[in-house]
Amino acid sequence: MIDLAELLERGEPIVLDLGCGRTKRAGSIGIDAAELPGVDIVANLEDGLPFLPDRSVDAIHSDHFLEHVSRFELVMAEIVRVLKPGAKAYVTVPHFSNPYFYSDYTHQRFFGLYTFYYFVDERRQLTRKVPSFYTPTRILVESQRLVFRPGAGRPGRYHRVLNRLVNRSARAQERYEAHLCYLFPCYELKVVFSRDDT
Repeated sequence: MIDLAELLERGEPIVLDLGCGRTKRAGSIGIDAAELPGVDIVANLEDGLPFLPDRSVDAIHSDHFLEHVSRFELVMAEIVRVLKPGAKAYVTVPHFSNPYFYSDYTHQRFFGLYTFYYFVDERRQLTRKVPSFYTPTRILVESQRLVFRPGAGRPGRYHRVLNRLVNRSARAQERYEAHLCYLFPCYELKVVFSRDDT
């Protein structure tokens, strides 16, 4: 078992894998509500990260976890609270156009290009502005990438072309989501963000 207090006291790098399940990222501290092999801390993340002090985490990974939480705004606030200045969160979530994700009854929400921009100051948003007044939590979106691939397995030629064309710019991503996402469904969205202390 991980002694988090000892790691913090020694100043060791703290890298979290939120909702890791059975596939914890190597070198990270796995946190999940289920007591599974590889889970270092069993905790309900819907209650936040009260066992971590402010600005104490060097990186956070979250692969297909955030779609399962009902208290998304609270979890986002907690991620931002514990990130050190300059530290990054690496998040992968299902895109709303992916029909496979509707089969999982545990999914609470789906994500699009603008979802994380509700936490971004208006002057740093994409072309289409979204309200930023719902929450005081502020992030800087460092990058966003739409991922095209079949429901399982590696992308084929068709998916590789879409990955290249759609992700060439934020404007191309916005055009895709506004006009083509139901013709050419996207599998997932990969987002990298940091805390915005400005």
